[in-house]
Amino acid sequence: MIMKQQKEPQIVVIGGGTGISTMLRGLKKYTSQITAIVTVADNGGGSGILREEMKMLPPGDIRNCILALANTEPIMEKLFQYRFTEGSLKGQNFGNLFLAAMNGVCGSFEQAVKSTSEVLAVTGRVLPVTNEDIQLCAEFIDGTTICGEWEIVQASKVYRKSIQRVYLEPDHPKALAEVIQAIEQAQIIILGPGSLYTSIIPNLLVDGVAEALQNSKGMRIYISNIMTQPGETEGYDLKRHIQALEEHGISNVIQYVIANNKKIPEEILQVYEEDGAIPVKYEKEEFVKNNIHLIEAPVCKVYKENKLIRHDPDCLAYHIMELAKEYQNVFFV
Repeated sequence: MIMKQQKEPQIVVIGGGTGISTMLRGLKKYTSQITAIVTVADNGGGSGILREEMKMLPPGDIRNCILALANTEPIMEKLFQYRFTEGSLKGQNFGNLFLAAMNGVCGSFEQAVKSTSEVLAVTGRVLPVTNEDIQLCAEFIDGTTICGEWEIVQASKVYRKSIQRVYLEPDHPKALAEVIQAIEQAQIIILGPGSLYTSIIPNLLVDGVAEALQNSKGMRIYISNIMTQPGETEGYDLKRHIQALEEHGISNVIQYVIANNKKIPEEILQVYEEDGAIPVKYEKEEFVKNNIHLIEAPVCKVYKENKLIRHDPDCLAYHIMELAKEYQNVFFV
């Protein structure tokens, strides 16, 4: 562990999908004071089926965050990530089913998440951003609207529809009190990495979250995606990503941005380019003008066998904790 002689910083990570779980795996090596705030707008895959049939909040993103922070035997992680391949359970994930069972036993999704976290000896805590049954909707530049996270992703990716804005139905869902308290007390708040419109921004639309971020006295960091996403952020540079965050309620909140500067092999780039994705570009001068500190770091991890690009959790966590040292006199006393 790093900084053993210092008080651990209280860190909040906001997002969803696989991006936030990557971030958590790195951070838990430095501090146990972690709160993951996770979107509950997912309606695709096994989570979507459980949401519809069991009338519960979607467990998939929550499950990934719990496992990222878990301190248990490797076989338990394999078990919770196991996906059935045959029969009526084909396509379902055991971890999702476990959370569904806990939801029934505990009587609420919030308590189911807490109890599952206890079973897996989680470092820190994982919180759904709201307990309310919400749907993510998108208004596209062509004037059309679509509701459902999965449907938005498909419309963006397949039909290359550009998003104008996203919103939640019903309006004004209330954030958990613990979510607002965590943001207010955090010394470090991290947005991302993850899908801009379907993983990060949905959290900002829950009542109280954007306001708490605006009023925060902590260090606010945005983790840039390494690549654009077909349709959803096609043609976006890093500045446009931040503008989208501001357009959805958090003007002048971001103080630091961490962006990848590691060279990606051409053969890997070609695979992504065929799908309509390119590296997220940025101009350093733009950040100086807007009083945002840009940190360039080799935070990209390349998996040549699978031709995949992901964030490096250890490198990300290292650079975040290096930034945290700037606040050392305030937070680590």
